[in-house]
Amino acid sequence: MNRLRLSLILFVTGGLAYGLIELCWRGRTHWTMIAAGGICFVIMFGIYSRFPEMSILDRALAGSAVITGVEFIFGIVFNYLLKMNIWDYSEEKFNVMGIICPMYSVLWGILSVPVFSVCEKIMYFIDHTAEESKKTFDLSIYDEV
Repeated sequence: MNRLRLSLILFVTGGLAYGLIELCWRGRTHWTMIAAGGICFVIMFGIYSRFPEMSILDRALAGSAVITGVEFIFGIVFNYLLKMNIWDYSEEKFNVMGIICPMYSVLWGILSVPVFSVCEKIMYFIDHTAEESKKTFDLSIYDEV
């Protein structure tokens, strides 16, 4: 599977999952959060593909950093620069500009552990599908992940 196709599949999957989580948690979502979720999942898959042996704690910390970082960037762009006011954490303790806060960073870290497990399953599927295909077809014209 070529990288562009894989990234698109990961982006759509992550975006839809993030949007669904928001719908369940807040009862609403926004297209920017779907985009943020897609970006987060692509980045997290990239981290997993480079460091597959990460501990559970490292996975939680990496995921929390990725998601909190993407939310901060999206918050600056969409909440402050474009004044869309998509979310507001200003009532949460120790928030930064109402965009991010420790409570959600911890929750994202916890959620990241199963997300990295999904990355592991996807990588396994890609590796084994490629191996099986090589037995039947010449795949030398395709890029590998």
